Amino acid sequence: MDRSLILAWMLVLCTAMAPACCQGYYSHSVPYVPLPEKVTHLHFFLHDTMSGKNASAVKVARPNMTTAFSDSPAPFGTVLAVDDPITLGPDLASEVIGNAQGLWVSTGQDVVSLVVYLDFGFTRGEFNGSSFSVFSRNPVTQKKREVAVVGGRGKFRMATGFAQLKTHFVNFTTGDAIVEYDVTLIHH
Repeated sequence: MDRSLILAWMLVLCTAMAPACCQGYYSHSVPYVPLPEKVTHLHFFLHDTMSGKNASAVKVARPNMTTAFSDSPAPFGTVLAVDDPITLGPDLASEVIGNAQGLWVSTGQDVVSLVVYLDFGFTRGEFNGSSFSVFSRNPVTQKKREVAVVGGRGKFRMATGFAQLKTHFVNFTTGDAIVEYDVTLIHH
């Protein structure tokens, strides 16, 4: 009983003292003054390679049962980690301007579709050190499609927008693909 009473008093004292010693974790609110918005258009090619010794997309998880599209390189439920080069032209030998890193998950049971989270980081030119992020559904069997831009950093801070994708090349046996990106970014 005495231990319970002592513990209760210690709890009361600690609780009473907590506000006094823990102030300063926040700042006073100030009115929000938005920065002027900028619009940037980007055009590049993403090279997603699942085959060969230098694959840029590798499986990190795969279902242990038969699922939709089990005979494809990425059946339903497959998770891949990617570090895909992005280039100025469709040829992998063209200038590399950055890379897209992230994950994609095969989510379509009726039609091949992915949910992608990719961060497009630029390593050359005007946007060196900046990136924007995509988190969206990507119905890869459609030649033309659109994904959502959900954020950015550096020169693309607080980015929103969209990317229109067009399949330039795809090998459904290996999973290798080259995808053309036309991106519209709205940022500060």
